[in-house]
Amino acid sequence: MTSRDSRTSRSAIVDPLGPLRDPQEPGCDVFLTGTVFLDIIFTGLDSAPVRGTESWARGMGSSPGGVANMATALARLGLRTSLAAAFGDDHYGEYCWDALEQGEGIDLSMSRTIPGWHSPVTVSMAYEGERTMVSHGHEAPPAFGAATPTAPAGAAPFPQCPPLTRAAVASLGPGRTDGWIAEAARRGARIFADVGWDESGRWDLGALADLEHCEAFLPNAGEAMRYARTDCPRAAARALAERVPVAVVTMGAEGSYAVDGRTGETAEVQGIAVDALDPTGAGDVFVAGFVTGTLAGWPLADRLAFAGLTAALSVQEFGGSLSAPGWPEVAHWWRTAPEALRPRYGFLDALVPPGAAPAARRRAVPTIGFRHSA
Repeated sequence: MTSRDSRTSRSAIVDPLGPLRDPQEPGCDVFLTGTVFLDIIFTGLDSAPVRGTESWARGMGSSPGGVANMATALARLGLRTSLAAAFGDDHYGEYCWDALEQGEGIDLSMSRTIPGWHSPVTVSMAYEGERTMVSHGHEAPPAFGAATPTAPAGAAPFPQCPPLTRAAVASLGPGRTDGWIAEAARRGARIFADVGWDESGRWDLGALADLEHCEAFLPNAGEAMRYARTDCPRAAARALAERVPVAVVTMGAEGSYAVDGRTGETAEVQGIAVDALDPTGAGDVFVAGFVTGTLAGWPLADRLAFAGLTAALSVQEFGGSLSAPGWPEVAHWWRTAPEALRPRYGFLDALVPPGAAPAARRRAVPTIGFRHSA
């Protein structure tokens, strides 16, 4: 395994933690680890592909995916982001590394390129406001993953010791314990967690062993209602807040609802209506927005509003990680926001600099590795 030199995070036009920074505090704002995929996204499909036929998409994009979605969203909001991940020893892996390190300023000093290991790939098809995905890949070597048939759990777990950080984002799974989460929490990191679909169908909250280390748990409505055994997402959030300090339930276009179990405070923010092109990565962008507001010390309702805004901006682009907005996009939206939304988002006035122009962001492109620049 080899590593490459990593650059420090690029500065954003807004540092949301600027007033809180102290030279004695960690240089890392958010740490995360996971699998980086190459995402290939098809858009402009009128319907789902039909068996035995060929479908042509009107749009196509390639970008880093998987955990790169969250890492990019955090970095574009001005958080100093550190990612520990395995990268494929191929052109896809090289592209993803360069896009994250050089393009987004993400610290990859804990990441590695694995000789002879190819990049996992996901093909995503967006249609009718939803998406269908097909993925292929192999588990990273045991130093980067959980137990495999040939490598028992506990064999060189990665990361063995997460860096000192203000916060960490984790993806929980039933029956799985990731030692780095407890260690990061022990060292003072605030843990924010989401969760994937429970393929076992049990939806047992007690099986999420690392939930006890989390400050905030952010499932979507379908996941939350199954874990809480209720058909109401708001009731689910209240039930989950008995197990974790802050429970946030996302409800798609309807918005989000949160409960702070420590104070009893609740907040609900309606979704922003937009013309959605591709929902890939929107959930990750929501979490990144909520993490940003939490670390900056914003009120609960403002955190929900900001998270929902960034997610809404992201679905208007395609490409997962590279659809994530930054402060220039937030500033542009705020300057043209409908009058009806201005009271709810008035907190942005003190955050976005006047006259900030939309940035020339890297976006998903149909292919990678053009031999000549356009």
